[in-house]
Amino acid sequence: MAKEVKLFGMWASPFSRRVELALKLKGIPYEYIEEDLSNKGPSLLKYNPIHKKVPLLVHEEKPVAESLVILEYLDETWKHNPILPQDPYERAMARFWGKFIDEKLLPTSAKVGLSKGKEEQEQAMEEVHDQLKILENELKGKEFFSGNSIGYLDVVANILFWFRTEEEVGGLKVLSTEKFPMICEWIEKLIKIDVVNECRIPKEKYDDYVKLRQKASKSASS
Repeated sequence: MAKEVKLFGMWASPFSRRVELALKLKGIPYEYIEEDLSNKGPSLLKYNPIHKKVPLLVHEEKPVAESLVILEYLDETWKHNPILPQDPYERAMARFWGKFIDEKLLPTSAKVGLSKGKEEQEQAMEEVHDQLKILENELKGKEFFSGNSIGYLDVVANILFWFRTEEEVGGLKVLSTEKFPMICEWIEKLIKIDVVNECRIPKEKYDDYVKLRQKASKSASS
């Protein structure tokens, strides 16, 4: 079975990690293939000639790209242990908020690190906080974004773990218990789940990776 499902990923990619988490939650055996994005392998280029990036799922020689698309493909192909809600409206809302995270929150958060000057950075941070408040509102009265148990939106929002690591290294406080108590509580609940921790990257390794990336970014802009 593992030969039928292959996941091309990169250890520091939160998008790869979210697909790994979904595979584990659904109990789907798979073969993981680590990619060096500075020297992409021939299989990745063969199966994903358009975007040439990870994550990439290959099922029975059929490639599926883009993490949100992959999550839906997994749920539609393997019906057991569903991560998307069964109710059509709730399923649509899960997709909506997943796109909100990827298409609104993440691009806005990227602006914080790319800002030039304190004023521009503070403005970008304010935008991030506004969007996090909107997202936190979705946790009201719930254990997880998906309800009483972890599901699709929790898998997508798992990327918020990276916010914490980035701020610890970069010194920019994005998530605080005072401003976002429900999101912080949600993170604490997630890290108590074994399968979630299996898909978290080693903190020290990621710290070094972020420092190198920030150094390279500063060198490129100077």
